[in-house]
Amino acid sequence: MMNKVSIIGAGMTGSTTAHWLAEREIADVVLVDVIEGMPQGKALDLLEAMPVIGKDVMVVGSNDYGATSGSDIVVITAGLPRKPGMSRDDLLAANAEIVWKAAQESIQYSPQAIFVVLTNPLDAMAYLAMKTTNVPPERVVGQAGILDSARMRAFVAMELGVSVENIHCYVLGGHGDEMVPLTRHSNVAGIPLTEILSPDRLAAIVDRTRKGGGEIVNLLKTGSAFYAPSIAVTQMVEAILKDKHLIIPASAYLRGEYGLEGIFFGVPTQLSRKGVEKIIQYDLNDEEQVALSASARGVSENQGKLKL
Repeated sequence: MMNKVSIIGAGMTGSTTAHWLAEREIADVVLVDVIEGMPQGKALDLLEAMPVIGKDVMVVGSNDYGATSGSDIVVITAGLPRKPGMSRDDLLAANAEIVWKAAQESIQYSPQAIFVVLTNPLDAMAYLAMKTTNVPPERVVGQAGILDSARMRAFVAMELGVSVENIHCYVLGGHGDEMVPLTRHSNVAGIPLTEILSPDRLAAIVDRTRKGGGEIVNLLKTGSAFYAPSIAVTQMVEAILKDKHLIIPASAYLRGEYGLEGIFFGVPTQLSRKGVEKIIQYDLNDEEQVALSASARGVSENQGKLKL
C-alpha cells in the first residue's frame, strides 16, 4: 500500500512540495486549504501530469481535514508569508493560530502521523505543533537547517565554481538571522571552508546565508521562497518513509543536547521511520557554542510568547 502524505496549506510551498513528492513517486498526496476550489484544482492539475512522467500516485485536494485520514506524515506549510521588511518572528501571532488549527484537526484523523513543520517562525511553530497534538517529541520535526545549509552550499558553489555535490555545509541554530553556519565543519571535497576561502569572502557567504530568505522576499515582493523549502521537506519526508537514517540539519526538540533543553532548535538530526531517531552532537569550540546559545535565546523568547 502506498504511503500517504497530507500537506496542510496549498499555497506555493505546499503545492510545490506535492509536485516533488508526486514526481518522485514517494507517496499519495492530499492537499488541504481553506480556499474553496484551490487545493482541488491544483491537485487535479498535478494528477493529470502523472501519465506524462509515468508515475502512479494519487493526488487529492480538499477543504476538509477528513481527506487526510490515515496519513503517515502531515506537512504543515499553512501560514502567512513574509513581506519585505518583515522578519520571521513578525509572523508569530498570526501563524500560531493557523498552525494550532492545522495540528488540532490533523491529529484527530491521523493519530500516528509524524508532523513536519515549515511555517514561520519555524522553531516556535514546531513546538506549538508538538504541544497541540500531544505526540512524542520525536514525531515532530521542523524543516530549517536543511534549507539554510542548501543555500550556503549554493553560495559556496557560485563563489568557487565547484559542483554542489562536492560541497557540504552545516547550518545549526534557530531558523532566523541568528542561525549558526558552522564554517569549521563545512567543506569542499573534505577541505574546510576556512582553508579554501578568504576570511572576508567566507564572512560574506555566512551573512548571505543568514539573510537568504529575506533576499528572496525582497526580490519577489509579494511572497517568499518555495522551490528550495519544498524540495528540502521532500528530502525529509523521503528519509522518514524510506527509513533511511539520514542525518540532516533540522529543528528537533532538545533535552539537554548542546546544553539546551525544552526548545525546538536546529541541530544535526537523524531521520527514520520513527521520525527524529537521534540528535548528533558536534564538538563545538567556544565561539561556536556562544553563537549557538545566542540563537537559542531568541528561539526561547518566541516560544515563551506562545504561553503554552
